[in-house]
Amino acid sequence: MKITDLTDQLIASYASVGGINHLDGTNLPSKNGIVSITSDLLRLVFPGFFEDKLTHSSEIKMETALLMDSVAGKLEDELLKSISYEPVNEEAKANPRGAARKFTMRFLSKLPEVREILSTDVDAAFDGDPAAKSKDEVIVSYPFIEAIAVQRLAHVLYGEGIELIPRIMTEWAHSRTGMDLHPGATIGTHFFIDHGTGTVIGETTTIGKHVKMYHGTTLGARSTSGGQELRGQKRHPTIEDHVTIYPGATILGGETVIGAHSTIGGNVFLMDSVAPHSLVIYDGLDMRVLNKQEKTKASDYHI
Repeated sequence: MKITDLTDQLIASYASVGGINHLDGTNLPSKNGIVSITSDLLRLVFPGFFEDKLTHSSEIKMETALLMDSVAGKLEDELLKSISYEPVNEEAKANPRGAARKFTMRFLSKLPEVREILSTDVDAAFDGDPAAKSKDEVIVSYPFIEAIAVQRLAHVLYGEGIELIPRIMTEWAHSRTGMDLHPGATIGTHFFIDHGTGTVIGETTTIGKHVKMYHGTTLGARSTSGGQELRGQKRHPTIEDHVTIYPGATILGGETVIGAHSTIGGNVFLMDSVAPHSLVIYDGLDMRVLNKQEKTKASDYHI
């Protein structure tokens, strides 16, 4: 069999199995391009941490301006593709290039705000992990910091109604860190996922401030059997302030609320809300929800 024969077979497949082709339509955003932009955004929000050489303060303004200009141009081009493929409003449909430029500048103007929130995540990771020797160590070596930084950056674009590019961003971080943090999730300040591997946070999750989670935690939907009919609905849980969730816990459902100052033990499976100051534990046989008074009598629950 010759290459021409193999080519003909594959071209025939393109005609008969059309659902996984993207030909003769609007150009999609480049996955490699988005990865490059995301890497540069990490350099902008954490100057000096994602570089191969030391950055001097005397050069920071010039280097930042050059990098910002590069990111702006590349991001505008990818946003133009995204908007042309799926316009977010009538203005974008009528003038996609102008809309892409506007979204780009508005997004880049939010970087100082994103940095402020990320600084609280770094604080939470350092304060919450006695193995951490410094905040520099946390930023340069903890996969969580990369995962949450990409999620928070992607969340800004997602809030503008742009969905495809943020999904590429967070799935890239997912592949690198093992943490699947959907860009649609709303996450408060001082957030920390210790170890992190296998963590899943769904699109409509809401997480309050000072929440700490461990590896293998899932904040998911009760069921996705409804498919696209569930789009836009609140499907994932709400986690209030000062909640700790231990490894392997699964919390499901858009109506499920974990009250403030609660602790969810390892391997707990929850589809119901719990009141503030609750301790939910699974002893291998039964799951128990203890109230505040019982919680003070229970043994300390640590890892």
